[in-house]
Amino acid sequence: MLPVVPLDPTAPQRRRAYDPRHPLLLPFVPRANDIAAGRTTPRDLLEQAIARIDADEPAIRAFVCHDLAAARHASDAATARWRAGQPLSPVDGMPIVVKDMIATAGLPTQMNSPIFEGWDARVDAACVFALREAGAVVLGKTVTTEFACGNSGPTRNPYDTARTPGGSSSGSSAAVGAGMAALGFGTQTHGSTIRPAGYCGAYALKPTHGALHVGGLAPLAATLDHLGLIGASLEDVWAAGMAISRIVGGTPPHPGMAGPQTAPSPRRPATLVRLDTLGWAETPPASRDAFENAVARLGAAGVRILDADSDAEVAALEVELSGIGDFANDLLAWEARWPLAAYRAQGEDMVGARIHDLLARAARVDRAAYARALADRQRLRDRVAGFAGRANGFVMLCSSGPAIADHGFTGSRNYALPWTLVGAPAFALPLLVADDLPLGLQVAGFAERDAEACAIAGWVRDTLLTDNA
Repeated sequence: MLPVVPLDPTAPQRRRAYDPRHPLLLPFVPRANDIAAGRTTPRDLLEQAIARIDADEPAIRAFVCHDLAAARHASDAATARWRAGQPLSPVDGMPIVVKDMIATAGLPTQMNSPIFEGWDARVDAACVFALREAGAVVLGKTVTTEFACGNSGPTRNPYDTARTPGGSSSGSSAAVGAGMAALGFGTQTHGSTIRPAGYCGAYALKPTHGALHVGGLAPLAATLDHLGLIGASLEDVWAAGMAISRIVGGTPPHPGMAGPQTAPSPRRPATLVRLDTLGWAETPPASRDAFENAVARLGAAGVRILDADSDAEVAALEVELSGIGDFANDLLAWEARWPLAAYRAQGEDMVGARIHDLLARAARVDRAAYARALADRQRLRDRVAGFAGRANGFVMLCSSGPAIADHGFTGSRNYALPWTLVGAPAFALPLLVADDLPLGLQVAGFAERDAEACAIAGWVRDTLLTDNA
């Protein structure tokens, strides 16, 4: 079996205390007024990102490759458009990075696998094409786990290099969290956008399933795969998502994410459902305390909080969530038989242990078991949809604690998995702290109501950051 490549022991080490009021992030869309007024330019912001790459990449190892000359050329063109008062979109000039599972013209797409070493897809995936059309500036490709489900790469957490950045969107989350880019493409099949964003102190959007086009993403499990966006602000992930939706739409037949071009105004929800999920039992006391405190502050700000202790329907949902692991893994294993079996056919020593394990599970899942898993997921979706008349959204953690001190294992997916299965929008907000490290808060909504979930996430962000001031 292909082994996990060990971390370079000579790479620089660092640990920085996390403060959600003063993160390392490099927002772009929130600087639009400054750019339009000439107080800064896309080239200025790109140079800030490159300076951070020069300083921090030796320790963090977020990139597979980059082309800074091409990025500077594209950034200069965006700067000229802004000076002329004719930007292509709110993301014109935004420095972005692309997870190395996503086809990118002119840069190799290698998927952390020797099978694809040096492979050039020659054309852009739908999402990369769309953001280039909208003026975004591609800095380079970022590290992923093997085929987004297997061996880890060399990337380290930007706040503690002894810890994982999460997976599989490890490089994009670390790059954005460290201020090396304003936006990174990720994917999520179980927990690969929401969890690493929370670990690395970044914002993220996992949209309604199909609302952002997945053409050109290396497939894993068709009914689970989401395109994810990891960004330096809520405004960045929303504007990027809407640019993609406007230019290429969603994955057919989905017409694409609906809403305004820039992030909707923050809106206080009347009622939120607090969920512990199957992750609560593995969540350490400091992280539990941070979450409890955040929920209490939302309640003090006028939001009615429903939880399992106060509401029978929430209690029933929590019971259902506690049993999702088996059927979620059956769905993944069945749907990922191809391409994983095709990769293994290149040689059993060309793929890692996790891929062998998934294929072994797939061999035990028959048509009846897959049908039961689909029915179990639909029952969960129906139960969540039943809250639409009683609540405005859901709040839970992004992960069971801050990033773990591990390299081969990227952490539990138990908090991110539920809304992957539900197929509805979820946002990661880097608002909490545990053990001086980032702890993401997840705000989730109802399917096809991404804009409403974004407005609620904006209010939660503003409320908790103001409360922390």
